[in-house]
Amino acid sequence: MTRLLDYTADLHRLAALATEPNALDRVLEQALRSLKRIVPYDLAALYELNGDELTVRATQGPLSNAEIRRHRLSLEQFPTIREALQTRRPIPLDEAHHRSSEGDPYDGILDLPPGHACMLVPLYAGARDLGLITLDRQICMHYTQEAVELAGVYGQIVATAMLFAEQSQLLHRYRRRLMEENRLLREQVRDPAEACRRVRASSNSQMRAVVHAAEQVAQTFMPVLITGDTGTGKEVLATAIHAWSPRVNEPFVTLNCAAIPENLVESELFGYVRGAFSGAVADRPGRFVTANGGTLFLDEIGDMPLSAQAKLLRVLEEGTFEPVGSDRSIRVDVRVIAATHVDLPAAVKARTFREDLYFRIAVFPLRLPPLHERREDIAPLAQQFLDDLAAKRGLGPWSLSSSAAAALVDADWPGNVRQLVNTLERATILRPSGILEPDDLALMPSPPTLRIQVLDGDCPDELEGDPLVTYVENERRHLTAALARSGGKIYGPDGAAAILGLRPTTLQSKLRKLGLR
Repeated sequence: MTRLLDYTADLHRLAALATEPNALDRVLEQALRSLKRIVPYDLAALYELNGDELTVRATQGPLSNAEIRRHRLSLEQFPTIREALQTRRPIPLDEAHHRSSEGDPYDGILDLPPGHACMLVPLYAGARDLGLITLDRQICMHYTQEAVELAGVYGQIVATAMLFAEQSQLLHRYRRRLMEENRLLREQVRDPAEACRRVRASSNSQMRAVVHAAEQVAQTFMPVLITGDTGTGKEVLATAIHAWSPRVNEPFVTLNCAAIPENLVESELFGYVRGAFSGAVADRPGRFVTANGGTLFLDEIGDMPLSAQAKLLRVLEEGTFEPVGSDRSIRVDVRVIAATHVDLPAAVKARTFREDLYFRIAVFPLRLPPLHERREDIAPLAQQFLDDLAAKRGLGPWSLSSSAAAALVDADWPGNVRQLVNTLERATILRPSGILEPDDLALMPSPPTLRIQVLDGDCPDELEGDPLVTYVENERRHLTAALARSGGKIYGPDGAAAILGLRPTTLQSKLRKLGLR
């Protein structure tokens, strides 16, 4: 009766532990300790199954050591272990098993006597094989049939506890992710009004014309293409367009196409289904599903790989797509705003951007002027950013002296508004409050203009008087000429790579980027 009460208490402790996040290791250690109450052992090792390999996750018993905890077992080398997993029944091993060609799982690690007690207990839940428990004793005996049956039942309980602990970990991670997403969404609730205020505050005629056009197109559902130099505020304008649109109460989702590895862009945009690739253990919705009913802002769309461009074109034209690894179409209602600092017409000519996609997203283009073209906005923008920093940090306030404001207006700002903000943030760190002087701003001089003197006779005849082509087009022509000279051959001493002084793999990468074959 006492043994049954102890066994029941152990199960209650296991069940309680299994519901705690980050408690899987404690669940496994507790499970092995509890197992010893009904099936004695000198070594119990719990293995996790990863593909065709078993790795130790927990050990108990006097024979446990660091070498055991590093041990791995291959199903290919141990058919009996594979049999236990396939039949899902515990297998007590005898001396014949140990003397067979596969040997003992601990040969060379433990000096166990021939005929010692040994058992394999499979761990599984539903259709999923989770791993295995090995039980070993130093004495020569066989585990009884009762012990084998009890170990099998206990193995199922342990596997269920493992599954619960894993699910608890997963739910805990999802909960933390949801909390973070909610925090970001709460911050974004303030962004639309702030974005509208910022773009409307400009007194520059070019900027005011852009804002007026943006307010008009916001009321429609057509795609918008925002162009401009890096740091001009393309995402701020996109946020304002969303805020002015009928979709203001729906999601505003962003994706920086240049920040995502090429092989992940499609799964980020369109999502994937379980098993689509290694590591896809569950379905995941993409940005289009998340933005359904609202707006999707695709920043740096000029860096999007061609394979994703084709799929994006279909969504824009038909409103449907298939997640990666799925043949089931999903229909969405998403307004797309794209932005880039890349010259897309040149990219179309170089075949790094699809022409049909360009015409589809460039229905209503908006160009943001660089900061040096709207100098009347620089001083008011700077003071507004200083006020915002003071409110955010609880420090300050700061103001600009007349000479500091003049220095800001006279600067070139190749990094545009983003560079202006960085300059002010640096200045406010060095001066906690008060009036900022030119020395506090530490404005960097503009890089000198590079002048190359072309000596007489150095300029090729074919360039004299002719307009220069773009760098991309010039590279395209150069590679095409090299391919023509090598007869299309890339490798070898007479191949195009050798002619150009490039590695063949580098040349192939350039050819793919330019759409050359």
